[in-house]
Amino acid sequence: MRRLLVVHHSPTATVRSLTEAVVQGANDDAIEGVEVVVREALEARADDVLAADGYLLGTTANFGYMSGALKHFFDTIFLEAGGALTDDGAAGATGGGKKPYGLWVHGRYDTTGAVRSVQAIVGALPWSQAAGVLEVLGDVGDEATASAYELGGTLAALLSE
Repeated sequence: MRRLLVVHHSPTATVRSLTEAVVQGANDDAIEGVEVVVREALEARADDVLAADGYLLGTTANFGYMSGALKHFFDTIFLEAGGALTDDGAAGATGGGKKPYGLWVHGRYDTTGAVRSVQAIVGALPWSQAAGVLEVLGDVGDEATASAYELGGTLAALLSE
């Protein structure tokens, strides 16, 4: 069975609604052969990452950056998960990866910096972006939750046996 790891920081009801929709989409009855493992960003470990075949990442946009919790996740797992560094210690390109990932970001006013910061780190992991980034501003309505459901379903379907 393939494994999809969902790592998220969902500190508010608004963001939790997106996370719940992503997880429901990943667990859609039409998708078979995929185990969905959900971890809060501060609880996820390198073993979780290494055991997974694909990833869904969720974060808030905080002061133009990803949440501190998701950054902590990356700091904790980066090297064990195959992250590449340049000679000066910066994240280096891996030349693409095999394991698919998707990302959702919620912000009040802007998500640009948060998306950029996640993609900079993920670009140095052996992962490959498999779906467009879901960026949600302000209140979360039916359209945003439907898009979150679709994101979860898309990543799970890619792993389906």
